[in-house]
Amino acid sequence: MPYRFSFDLSRVPHAFFNALVEMAYQKNMHKKIAWTVRRLTEKLNIQEIGGLNMADVSTLIEDLVDIHLHNIMERERFQKSKRRALFLPHCARKYMDGRCQASFDPDVPSYYCHSCSPDCLVNQAVALGRDCGYDIYILPGGTCLPMILERNPYDGVVGVACSQEIKQAEAYLKSRSLPAQAVYLIKNGCANTKFNLRCLEEILRLNVS
Repeated sequence: MPYRFSFDLSRVPHAFFNALVEMAYQKNMHKKIAWTVRRLTEKLNIQEIGGLNMADVSTLIEDLVDIHLHNIMERERFQKSKRRALFLPHCARKYMDGRCQASFDPDVPSYYCHSCSPDCLVNQAVALGRDCGYDIYILPGGTCLPMILERNPYDGVVGVACSQEIKQAEAYLKSRSLPAQAVYLIKNGCANTKFNLRCLEEILRLNVS
């Protein structure tokens, strides 16, 4: 289910995201997530930066920690994969109108970036993916993922999406025994969404020669 709130963590200090990774490594974190979140948000002043109340912050952070935990658990299998695909969200494009020159192929289904804006986050992610040897898809929605994977024999997947879609995709990927790594959006919405490009690059280069 989509969040009933909007968030923008793009200005949150990097220490916050480092803390999420540390939380994911700790055992039984789900039992004390609310207490830890309160301490973390107070220490880093996240409530002012993120513009969220404590209940919303707790919900969001619990989901993000779950995603980090899944990445940790799947990392070894993912590192052994050879043929990999990168799935990007079309909502992170700089423009969502005719100024974006990306073409859409409904038979795939995917957008294809034509590098029209150097500062476009999707354009930058596509360049990274190509450099690391990934097949790249820019999806209009999470429902396109099964259609593509059922036609292509990938053995490793990297997905960039909102945390809700990542969690939904986990069950499908598990049913196909496909190891995956995920990068969550740090700003949600239907347009101008954002993700951490540095985090994506670190994942894309896992065991890439």
